[in-house]
Amino acid sequence: METWTAINTVRVVREFADRPIEPEHLDRILNAARRTASSKNRQDWTFIVVRDRAHLSELAAVGHYASHLAGAAVAIALVRPAAKNEHQLATFLWDLGRAAQDMVLSAWELGIGSVPATVYDLDLAASLLGLPDDHRCDFLLSFGYPADASKLTAPNRAGGRLELSELVHEERW
Repeated sequence: METWTAINTVRVVREFADRPIEPEHLDRILNAARRTASSKNRQDWTFIVVRDRAHLSELAAVGHYASHLAGAAVAIALVRPAAKNEHQLATFLWDLGRAAQDMVLSAWELGIGSVPATVYDLDLAASLLGLPDDHRCDFLLSFGYPADASKLTAPNRAGGRLELSELVHEERW
């Protein structure tokens, strides 16, 4: 799949087939994160892979819109060090966002859907993931082959995105 095709066709998938992710596919997704560029090449991230159905169900309680975790074939927790200041937090979140998008696009190329979950209960996530006191998990990604395979080829929705003219300014606002 060409890069633009992946970017232009990727869809959020919240319902997954009852099928494990092929090990080589999971390795590809994780390697996409590993290969992502990071600020000063620090790679201040850790990824926790969760496959156990009971554990996935527990993780579904970490956020208001995290129920999709319970049905995922795999969840990947995006873990970062605790930030010392706002700038460091922004850097960690920027880097994790880039890694997450690389995982999402890599999965999409393989016919695997995904959806992010924002962690609202940081203490619960830390407990369920066994995080050290100096680490945080703000987001998890659900992955799985779509329950509805037509999601993989669904056309873009009309009006689904703002026009460039509504988003882009030249030189100044």
